[in-house]
Amino acid sequence: MALEIRIERQLKALTGVNQKQLDKIEQIFAQVYQEHKQTAYEAAVTAGERERAPGGGRKPKLLTLHDKVIFVLYYLKNYPTFDVLGSHFGLAGSKAHDNLKGLLPLLHESLVRLGVMPQREFHSVEEFRQACAGLEEIIIDVTERPHHRPGDNEQQRDFYSGKKRRHTVKNTVISTIEKVILFLGHTFSGRQHDYTMLKEEFPPEAAWFAFLKVKSSTSSRVVTSRSMSPNWRWISPRILT
Repeated sequence: MALEIRIERQLKALTGVNQKQLDKIEQIFAQVYQEHKQTAYEAAVTAGERERAPGGGRKPKLLTLHDKVIFVLYYLKNYPTFDVLGSHFGLAGSKAHDNLKGLLPLLHESLVRLGVMPQREFHSVEEFRQACAGLEEIIIDVTERPHHRPGDNEQQRDFYSGKKRRHTVKNTVISTIEKVILFLGHTFSGRQHDYTMLKEEFPPEAAWFAFLKVKSSTSSRVVTSRSMSPNWRWISPRILT
């Protein structure tokens, strides 16, 4: 059982990709999946834990590679609970969790091979310049998504976002004007201020943004070198130098 997707608009709404992008992902995912499956089989045989030939045993609910890719992309696009995820693919919540745990790293490896995964950190200004080669403008913003309410009182305060009035986690995102994501920062608790996150990942003593115009989608406030804020509209190239 899998999602019934009849038109491309549905595909994009449910998975975040169009048919051309999905075809590219599935092509590389097939290679990664077979490599992983063969490696796991050989390791199990060596350890004496496997006697059946590959393909033996009960057939999985996610029968085809297409089903597996759609399953993971649907989760990443919609972020449902495992019970909800499983109900759409004929799986119990626990099985949906197990399948995602096994397939998500394979999709990640596929996207790495396609060269479309964003950078998670930059170790030098030069490395950042290379990632932004050919660009004059970038967008910096912070994503914020819901997080379950912790039972511990101290953790509750740490994850509580005053802006969203709920418990959240946050990541800094840098993209091109054409919405290609260049950088996805580390995950912070909802209490952390956007600018504090930016300073931790891009220490202001280095000239990270001196060669760029930096735009934020959240505010029209202009930022000067004496009044720095995470919610800038345009930043002069001399800012953060």
